[in-house]
Amino acid sequence: MSADADNLAYAYRPSLLGAPMEFRLTGDAIAWSSGQRSGEVPLRNARLVRMSFKPATMQPHRFVTELWADGAPRLEIVSSSWKSLTEQERLDARYTAFVTELHRRIALAAAPARFEQGKHPLLFWPGLVFFVLTALAMAVVVTRALQIHSIGVAAFIAGLLALLLWQGGNFFRRNKPGRYRPDALPPELLPKV
Repeated sequence: MSADADNLAYAYRPSLLGAPMEFRLTGDAIAWSSGQRSGEVPLRNARLVRMSFKPATMQPHRFVTELWADGAPRLEIVSSSWKSLTEQERLDARYTAFVTELHRRIALAAAPARFEQGKHPLLFWPGLVFFVLTALAMAVVVTRALQIHSIGVAAFIAGLLALLLWQGGNFFRRNKPGRYRPDALPPELLPKV
């Protein structure tokens, strides 16, 4: 991360073997590069910014900011980076600083952007219904196992249910669809610094 406020940079490695994604805020644009591909997107062309919580297998505490702009590919800024074959590094402070500054500059550019949080409603609501039905079905199985005095099975399924409620509940709580202002980023979609 550059200390120069006019030329702020951020980089992460999206995969172990691939080239790193590098971003740099330069005045009224965001420059990006990944291997031999690169480009620059004027922030006034931003049309959608979406912040979400996307845990991954190796990094359960992972946040993503996506930027769609006219005439540019979708840019994905992720809060973690591959470090080794079995480890991902959290970039919490750098990610939060970069994403906050990106929002500030998009607002200054007077871009006609929409600022959305969480999952798209067409994905979120069916997913939430499936999550609730699965949790209810597991609770019924636990109850039935207790009725037939199968304590081991009941304890095992109850443990899985507790894990499902903890992980799934956190995912759905953070990814509830909505809108936000660029000067008031949703705290549940930023890592704690």
